[in-house]
Amino acid sequence: MPSSNQQNTHQLARNTIALILAGGRGSRLMNMTDWRAKPAVPFGGKFRIIDFPLSNCVNSGIRKIGVLTQYKAHSLILHIQQGWGFLRGEFGEYVELFPAQQRHDEDSWYKGTADAVFQNIDILRTRKPKHILILAGDHIYKMDYGAMLADHVEKNADLTIGCIEVSLEEATAFGVMDVDANRRVKAFVEKPANPPVMPGRTDTALASMGIYIFNADFLYEQLIKDADTKGTTHDFGKDIIPAVIDKYMVNAYPFLDLQSGEQSYWRDVGTIDAYWSANMELIGVKPNMNIYDKAWPIWTYQEQCPPAKFVFDDDDRRGEAVDSMISGGCIVSGAKVRHSLLFSNVRVNSYTTVEDTIVLPQVNIGRHCRITKAIIEKGCEVPEGTIIGENRADDEKRFHVSPGGVVLVTPDMLGQKLRYVR
Repeated sequence: MPSSNQQNTHQLARNTIALILAGGRGSRLMNMTDWRAKPAVPFGGKFRIIDFPLSNCVNSGIRKIGVLTQYKAHSLILHIQQGWGFLRGEFGEYVELFPAQQRHDEDSWYKGTADAVFQNIDILRTRKPKHILILAGDHIYKMDYGAMLADHVEKNADLTIGCIEVSLEEATAFGVMDVDANRRVKAFVEKPANPPVMPGRTDTALASMGIYIFNADFLYEQLIKDADTKGTTHDFGKDIIPAVIDKYMVNAYPFLDLQSGEQSYWRDVGTIDAYWSANMELIGVKPNMNIYDKAWPIWTYQEQCPPAKFVFDDDDRRGEAVDSMISGGCIVSGAKVRHSLLFSNVRVNSYTTVEDTIVLPQVNIGRHCRITKAIIEKGCEVPEGTIIGENRADDEKRFHVSPGGVVLVTPDMLGQKLRYVR
């Protein structure tokens, strides 16, 4: 029999609607978001970034989910339709798309994170949730939202903010909370030059993860007030949260491992370097993000592909992969793949070496290529004899090179007129 705590958490989850904010472009990912929104960017060999918050919801027992879309949403919409249709509507479960519909202003799309929710307030009211969970759709992590919900109720909070512990140097890039010893938020500052430290610490701050739990009626009240306020940017971090801290109970929830008490894994993959590093971490012997965890699976859609294949076994022409992740449909034909991640339906041809590289789906890499520390975008046909990642000056003439030296290669950069990359 489940314990009373488990029953209570289960009931809290059933009475919660999750809203995933998935309308942003993510311009720091450069050409990777020219034709798709950031949450639709492929990650980890077979997933999309949005699969992680979606999986967290389902695994936490929250099965009423709205995905708010806007920027170049076709790729994201198609992925959700194909991969997230397994919930049972007759049980009140759904993953529903909320595109910008200009309900309150015919001349504009979503103006900010708070406005995106406000424009769907009529839909939320008809569903009558007790709590509303607001999530960013562009972070990589595994989190039990049920534990956060229980903490929200136990603290009798109006709003709970999920947070991670970061160094003071890192904190300048986040929204940072000043909290008391009971985790009540006293101030919330966006990207502060001098971040407030945590109680009892001298070198650590609490940074917002962009995860919020609101009591539903309280959220509606604040959204309406924000919509009627002049000069607001209609943003949760900049406007809603600072406006409620003094009068209401705003609670900080640290995202810690429930067993060790250590900081849990969370990554913002918003830059080329961060995206490359987070994917490379998965290849490690014991990665901090365990995507092989059967107790907390990451759900997704992936087309049915044949098994990966490695062919030829000559001394100078051997199909092999070492310290790598190779997805279904890949053929490594007389080539060497080292410390790399290949998405589905990639072909690497003879006498080619690929190292420290992420290769997205449906890429063909020609013979006699040498590719190091790169991201090869979906659909690329890499010509025979191409060398990438050995001479930065040469790479910068043809491709985008990140501050950390990661070379991003897209079909356009190779002169291939593939105008739409899903």
